[in-house]
Amino acid sequence: MILVDSCVLIDVFDADPQWQQWSLDALQAHHAQGMAVNALICAEIAPSFDGPQSMQRALDLVHLVYAPLSQASAFVAAQAFALYRQNKGSKLTTLPDFFIGAHAQTQAWPILTRDKARYKTYFPAVKLITPETYP
Repeated sequence: MILVDSCVLIDVFDADPQWQQWSLDALQAHHAQGMAVNALICAEIAPSFDGPQSMQRALDLVHLVYAPLSQASAFVAAQAFALYRQNKGSKLTTLPDFFIGAHAQTQAWPILTRDKARYKTYFPAVKLITPETYP
């Protein structure tokens, strides 16, 4: 299973002129491994749709399944966010990327993303599929 970051889906659903093709190609190439989203990813892509049914139809079209976030993932996200704050991070509440990274880490899933910096820093054990690593 691969956790698909919201930036990849927004590229596709909002037809980003620079990244849509790469994101479509990456989704297609990794389809056979299974791909998932969680609640944070759904919340981040929701503005691209007029309601939950249209969002679900779009997720179905790109063969994504919903994977709930566990308590263990939430705990790992909080630990990573505490490290971010120790490193002088300015945000006061846990950011979505921390939940996404923690979810991938606790499930031992790679993340398909274009936004590697925070994942590399706070979740170094998570494999990242990025424009630098794919194709």
